[in-house]
Parts: sequence; C-alpha cells; structure tokens
Amino acid sequence: MSQRHLDELTDKAVLAYSGGLDTSVSIRWIKEKYGLDVVTCTIDVGQREDLSTIGERGKQIGAVNHYQIDAREEFATNYIFKSIKANGLYQCTYPISTALARPLLAEKLVEVAEKEGAVAVAHGCTGKGNDQVRFDVTIKGLDPNLKIIAPVREWNLSREEEIRYAQRHNIPVKPSKSIFSTDQNLWGRSIESGPLEDPFVEPPEEAFEWCVPIRNAPEEPEYLEIDFERGVPVNVDGKKANPVDLINYVNSKAGLNGVGIIDHIEDRLVGIKSREVYECPAALTLIAAHKDLEKLVLTRNELEFKSRAEEQWTWLVYSGLWIEPLRRDLDAFVDSTQERVTGTVRVKLHKGSLRIVGRKSEYSLYQHRLSTYDATSVYDQKAAVGFIDIWGLSSRVANEIPGAKDQNQVLDSGIPVAQQKPSQK
Repeated sequence: MSQRHLDELTDKAVLAYSGGLDTSVSIRWIKEKYGLDVVTCTIDVGQREDLSTIGERGKQIGAVNHYQIDAREEFATNYIFKSIKANGLYQCTYPISTALARPLLAEKLVEVAEKEGAVAVAHGCTGKGNDQVRFDVTIKGLDPNLKIIAPVREWNLSREEEIRYAQRHNIPVKPSKSIFSTDQNLWGRSIESGPLEDPFVEPPEEAFEWCVPIRNAPEEPEYLEIDFERGVPVNVDGKKANPVDLINYVNSKAGLNGVGIIDHIEDRLVGIKSREVYECPAALTLIAAHKDLEKLVLTRNELEFKSRAEEQWTWLVYSGLWIEPLRRDLDAFVDSTQERVTGTVRVKLHKGSLRIVGRKSEYSLYQHRLSTYDATSVYDQKAAVGFIDIWGLSSRVANEIPGAKDQNQVLDSGIPVAQQKPSQK
C-alpha cells in the first residue's frame, strides 16, 4: 500500500459496517469519543444479505460517506481456491470460512482509508475472539500509520448496554428476529450465542438456514461430479461456471441433502475454548473431493509432507497471519503439488452424509495392471519376499538382543514396570 503524507490526512475513520447493532452504535461512538467523521464501508463476500439499504442506514446515524464493494469473485479466486488447494481445515474440522474473509475485508478498508485520507480504520470485533487479531494484524501490515479503533473492545459493554446507548441517542438499529449471532460468506455460516453456549445442548433446527433437517432431505441420494484443474474446481455436473456461481451451486446441492453442519469444540487464538457451530456445505464437499483426487495423483511422500504444510498454512490463516511471508512460501509449495491435481470426482450426498464414490484423472498413479489380482497382473509377487526381509531387518535384529523379548513382554502386559517382579533367571 502507498504511504500517505500528513497533508493528505483528514479527520475521518473508515468503519467496517454491517448494519447491525455493534457497528451502528460505533458510528456515533467514534464521533463522540474521537471527534472523527465516519465513512462506512460494506464489503460483499457472499453474505446473502440485502446490502442496498445499509449505506442509507449508516448515513441516518451520522456517516458522512459510504462505500459498497463487491468482492465475491476476488474472495472466491484469491482466497477460497487457495484454501481448497491447501485443504484448509482448522483442527481437521473447520474450513476457516470466517478467517479467510477477514484479510480481504481489512485490505478493502485500508484501500478506502487511503482514498479518503482517513487517519483510522474501525471494526466491530470483540476482545474475546479471533477476528480482532485478523483485522488488526492485516491493517497494520498494509498501512502501519493507520490508527485502529475497536469500539466494542474498548467500550467493553454488553449487548444490553449497547441497546440502551442506541435508544438514548436515537440510533435506528435493524431489529433481529433471531437469538443467534451469525456471520456468513460464500464459504460458510457461523452461528453463536443462545443455547449454543452450552456444549452439551444439541443445536436447535432454527439455528440453521443452509442445511435442511435430515428428515426433510430427499429420500434418494444425489450425485455431484466435480471437475478440477490444477487443484481448482472448474465444473460441476458438466456445467462450467464462474467461481462464485460454482460455490453457490454446491452450497445449494449439499445443503438440500443435509450436508454441511459442523459442531465442535474449537481452540481460539486468544486461549479460550469455544463451542463453534457452522454450516459449510460447499466447503466440506469441495475439500473432501479435492483431498480424494490428490490421493489418486500424488505420491505417498508428497501427501505426507503436504499434510504438514497444510496444517501450518491453515494455522497461519486462522490466527490472522495472512500477510506472513511463510503463508506465501507455503502457497508456492502447494501450487507446485497441484500441477497434476486435474480430474473428476464423484460425490454421493444422502441424508446428511457425504461419500466419495468415484474418481478419475489422466495423471492417476493407480495402475490396474499392478493392483489387479487377475491373470493380467504384471506384478511379480515373489519379489515381495526380499522386500519383506529387508523391511523388517532392523526390527528383527533389535529383538535378537539378549533380554529384548522379555522386556517386550513386560511392556506389552499393561502392568506398570515398577510393579513387575524381577526375572528369576
């Protein structure tokens, strides 16, 4: 990002504006506490909301200008597709849907701030979650001269206190019909609050919007055929689509079959364990298909090493370090592995289950003539004898050492070594 001169600065703050309670109250709070005019900015990353009235609501509260940015295709191409190639699943479960969008939102906020000559960027993150880290680190990395304002974190008020503040200042707040707090984009929907704060309580059906209840899913299974080119999905069911439409199509198909609900205990970056509930139909489907295709075309060594790189890549994104050079280094490695990840995967969706039932690729390492048990096999089974002898050589030698066999029996017995009677030999 370009560095701005002092004479270009104005008394403005750019606020990431969703139109909800936190950010609506923040418009007035920033003006009151910092004496800054507020420019609101709403970025469309596929959150399935009517964004047309949000700008007007912000201006009614006191915003001096509003930006609405359609970043859906950029999000899909430059963020989601990278995550598919890296099989981005935090703690092997969560496809980092919220985390992926935050650096893009931060980048757009900085761009607007530089255009407006603003001195600050503001967001509605709390001090308990991961998002504050993702925004702050990325904003400071792109423009270290920008001040960061986080009213909810600085104010430390409860939702009830925010509502009273809004009422005192005649701030029009969009009424909420749900007891849940949600965040959504193309790649997933996160659901928090209410009964979900008890990890032993099953999430009620009304918490979900993208995935139908299992009992309402179709009785007959549905199949998807997903075509990948160099690790990126390009066609579904023989239909070529742009990245946004492709993801929406898979979201719809998987969700209608009850596929995509995640309910797990997650370790937040700030050290808090939290019960997290998500709907990620397309994310779970596309990552599962991609991982399966990789097994067909990559060697065992590639797969084993890539799994370690994937874990590190996902951790960097989850923990707000999108701008970390290591993430770009890992992207280069991942991209190299994807040169042969081209082919078709067949997915079966049925009553909440997702199963890979077929895969093919011109780069397949599966060779029928080697794996078959029929007469056409070219594999010489007698060669296995020498291989087995060499493979087990070191283990066999270790077990031939005097006393090794007795020691193994002691360890395998399950009785603590301290309680074992000494040998009478």
